[in-house]
Amino acid sequence: MILVGVAGGIAAYKAPALIRLLTEAGHTVRVVPTPAALEFVGAATFEALSGAPVATDVFGGAAGVDHIALAGAARAVVVAPATADLLARYAAGMANDLLTAVLLASRAPVVVAPAMHTAMLEHPATQANLATLRARGVIVLDSPAGRLTGPDTGPGRMAEPAAIAAAVSAALRPQDLVGVRLLISAGGTREPLDPVRFLGNTSSGKQGVALAAGAAARGADVTLVAANLAVPAPDGVRVVPVGTAQELADAMERLAPDADLVVMAAAVADFRPASAALSKIKRSGLDGFSLELVANPDILARLVERRAPGQVIVGFAAETGDGERSALAHAQDKARRKGADLTVANAVAGGAVFGDDVNDAVLLDRSGGIIGRVAGTKTEVAEAVLDAALGI
Repeated sequence: MILVGVAGGIAAYKAPALIRLLTEAGHTVRVVPTPAALEFVGAATFEALSGAPVATDVFGGAAGVDHIALAGAARAVVVAPATADLLARYAAGMANDLLTAVLLASRAPVVVAPAMHTAMLEHPATQANLATLRARGVIVLDSPAGRLTGPDTGPGRMAEPAAIAAAVSAALRPQDLVGVRLLISAGGTREPLDPVRFLGNTSSGKQGVALAAGAAARGADVTLVAANLAVPAPDGVRVVPVGTAQELADAMERLAPDADLVVMAAAVADFRPASAALSKIKRSGLDGFSLELVANPDILARLVERRAPGQVIVGFAAETGDGERSALAHAQDKARRKGADLTVANAVAGGAVFGDDVNDAVLLDRSGGIIGRVAGTKTEVAEAVLDAALGI
């Protein structure tokens, strides 16, 4: 059972959408609104969407000690919206309504989605309360910037229901990576031509970020080496920003000796300009332009060559077919050549995969043999890759 707490803020109008998403995902849902929340959304709405009676106060279920029963039955608790008042009472350990009593009694994972005016969110008291909850293991979602009530805009909006539902799903994942130190690269490297131009690729970093987020949700200690990500890095991971292939190589080689699992998901430029101009290259006076390229380091091959004892290494192969061989055949050659324990092969012709929210991958062993295929969202592919890496 997923317990959905709703505090008394205007963002309570989004709670029904979250309840619908959770029930459609197959979860049993119980809703515990605060008395103030019922001023925004009626109990009948929550009951119709959840298919279960709404628990509203401590005394109404006194005979069954509702707060203990609900807390014990919950596989996860999510509070959306979590107002400044609710967060303050939760951080202080107060139990002066049914929702805070349940939060205090629960031992299940807790996800909170703060929602309030920017001034309230940024107040030192609220920030201290959020820090306290994070230190206790509560999953605190970001409050994105946008239109607030009235004419104001700024940070403090509640995360969208789909993002909250995804966080709940992540909180329910098995903690089978506790104690595992994961080093992962993501994004695409950029090799400067001059101060304003570069050689690069269209990798967004979505798949690497999904792997980092999935591993962190399963308890891993995650370090993400981020090369020009087009998406935010996930919460709960250490981020090492890099730009070029050489910077990526330096960071990975520095950090790899302490990792149990290394994943090279970044799209690395194979070549870089032999030299970068110190000022912008001008078009005027030039009939043409020649560029000398030199090879970048083969980061995956170096990591395999210098691997620590017992370390598992996962590589990615983004390939296209040609007149003679398929994308998969090229990926199998790479798997054999590089020697990673697991290679995730992607066919990227026509702009596929890069920047998409879905992926279609083939999993290869170190000899290039096919050990699995997975298609779906990048979150689903990330889970399959992590499962395969655990099985090595």
